[in-house]
Amino acid sequence: QVQPVESGGGLVQAGGSLRLSCAASGTSFSIYTMGWYRQAPGQQRDMVALNVTNGIINYADSVKGRFTFTRDDAKKTMYLQMDNLTPVDTGVYYCNVGVVHWGQGTQVTVSS
Repeated sequence: QVQPVESGGGLVQAGGSLRLSCAASGTSFSIYTMGWYRQAPGQQRDMVALNVTNGIINYADSVKGRFTFTRDDAKKTMYLQMDNLTPVDTGVYYCNVGVVHWGQGTQVTVSS
């Protein structure tokens, strides 16, 4: 059973940084497409960074140059380094493993 678990959210001032982690136990981690998604209040859940199995990482236009996706297959963990945060980045961040497996989400709040 794949169970992703996020951590690392919190409250930060605009211009600050956070690093999110997602540990996915119970899986052959390296074979899965995985990514980070964000849901702002009253909005749909949107892709932030997506790592497909061919190694390509796609980023939402709004985060290009500020967010960085990495993964450590040995630790079965993926990360999202978020720099130069703005209030628009506020929302619940979810990790996804293999399309169908979602974490519980972690709140990121950026104050102006």
